[in-house]
Amino acid sequence: MCGITGWIDWRKDLTGYPSILENMTETLHLRGPDASGTWISQHCALGHRRLSVMDPENGAQPMIRKQGDYTYTIVYNGELYNAPELKKELELRGHHFRTTCDTEVLLVAFIEWGRACVDRLNGIFAFAAWNDQEQSLFLVRDRLGVKPLFYSHQNSVLLFGSEPKAILAHPDFQAEVGAEGLAEIFAVGPARTPGHGIYRNMSELKPGQCAIFDRNGLSIRTYWKLESQPHPDDVAATALQVQQLLSDTAQRQLVSDVPICTLLSGGLDSSALTSLAAEHYKESGKGALHTFSVDYKDNDKHFKANLFQPNSDAPWIKRMTEHLGTEHHYIEFDTPELVESLKTAVFARDTPGMADVDGSLYLFCREIKKEATVAISGEAADEIFGGYPWFHNEEALSANTFPWSLKLPNRVDLLAPDLVDWIKPVEYVSNRYQQALSEVPRLAGETQQQNRMREMSYLNITRFMPTLLDRKDRMSMAVGLEVRVPFCDHRLVEYVWNIPWEIKTSGDREKGILRKALKGVLPDDVLTRKKSPYPKTHNPNYLTAVRKWVLEILDDPGSPLLPFIDVKKIRALASSDTNDFDLPWFGQLMTGPQLFAYLAQVDMWLRNYKISIR
Repeated sequence: MCGITGWIDWRKDLTGYPSILENMTETLHLRGPDASGTWISQHCALGHRRLSVMDPENGAQPMIRKQGDYTYTIVYNGELYNAPELKKELELRGHHFRTTCDTEVLLVAFIEWGRACVDRLNGIFAFAAWNDQEQSLFLVRDRLGVKPLFYSHQNSVLLFGSEPKAILAHPDFQAEVGAEGLAEIFAVGPARTPGHGIYRNMSELKPGQCAIFDRNGLSIRTYWKLESQPHPDDVAATALQVQQLLSDTAQRQLVSDVPICTLLSGGLDSSALTSLAAEHYKESGKGALHTFSVDYKDNDKHFKANLFQPNSDAPWIKRMTEHLGTEHHYIEFDTPELVESLKTAVFARDTPGMADVDGSLYLFCREIKKEATVAISGEAADEIFGGYPWFHNEEALSANTFPWSLKLPNRVDLLAPDLVDWIKPVEYVSNRYQQALSEVPRLAGETQQQNRMREMSYLNITRFMPTLLDRKDRMSMAVGLEVRVPFCDHRLVEYVWNIPWEIKTSGDREKGILRKALKGVLPDDVLTRKKSPYPKTHNPNYLTAVRKWVLEILDDPGSPLLPFIDVKKIRALASSDTNDFDLPWFGQLMTGPQLFAYLAQVDMWLRNYKISIR
């Protein structure tokens, strides 16, 4: 994986501003610690930081290729999992290749098929391709949005980057946030509305979108979206198709010229991918697969089962590692490290995020990076197969809002009245929710329940899943670790999207069809294990630490957070021995301790990014 950035300006000769491009590129050095490259023409400047995974010797970027009178230049972040097939087809069309990396395959595909090349790609990617003859830039983001791409378009200037920090490094861009950005932070956050960049004049290319920027301006189109159609297969045929798609996807994503591993929690999703990877390693004679798990000091003493975390992972991890014979690495963190990681996580995201859920993933990835460069992870299975508790909870199903954020009134009650009057958080969230529902591709003839479950699937795939994909990308790339997510293969997502709910939950279980598909792949006890999410710390020392941090912020009259919160109510909450946020206010894991941590992250973000409010 890598980091990309660029600057197109029709008013200036950019060859006179190399240091600006270098500064923008350097902000992404953690994403690409192995190499750096820049390319500048009169009106286009492209920058790249590289994490070498395929063909380390020959895959330098920006990559340039001439074809007749045309010159093409590309910067690319991602992996093409069908690169071998594309390469063969392009060779039959007369093209010759100098490298074995997928960057060259992508560039030649763009040369051969132009903007239609996106329809042929299977992978996770964000790239920018410059056509010197046409003086146009082609920007693309993968179908599910696994790889990020932000941009700012103002008048005749376009800035873009893998992360907001690359755009923020340009001297003409100001770190300003308005009412809409604050509504995202204080009402929607740590989720983010698709396309929203939080900062004023910054947007995000949405998943499945591509754009052209030339002298006529910026033109954006959607090249992929979910489509609803009747599902022709019965339960047995559906399970077989899911198994075949997942197996093919896993095989493709295990190709690498550098060490690879899997993240293993002992749950259904990670255990399935680990089993497929272990089998591949065995057949390929690669030796034992390395697996990694994360936990927290004294969690075994403080863990209490609840609806969202019904059991601990440790016994199940042991079960799977012994079953598969993997070389397992147990990673454990303590409270001081988790608190410190909250700061690092803000700089990785360029916004407040999922508090210690982010920070612990950063620490986890940092340890994995010592042993591997590529990891396989089980993100997205719960969204596409319907695994989360809110898919099966009547209160969440009947709520007229996002089901992972049912405590909005409690959050609003902690905000300053002036902020509430300005950003209108309840109205804002309601509008965003209705906007999401208006996008759902309906299917004629479905029952009310089938229609509601289609809505729930759409909300999870397009609104909740991006939050977790953002988290995975930023925290892993902050240490130069590439994480691949096989459940995000668009072929699998397209197929599962149209599986009727009664088949998805066959056997009267969440993700029932996935469990059927994995029969024989996993031991029966693992196959039937109740879902448990990514682990978080239950150590009371963590709550004590983040409460103390928030109280210190409240005692600082210069804190930029104070104008946005009801200081008295936050102080009373932080000083109390009770936890009024004992149930999640966002997702499954963010309760009272994460509320304090999130507020601390907001304060830190406002200070360190010198945010101007407009």
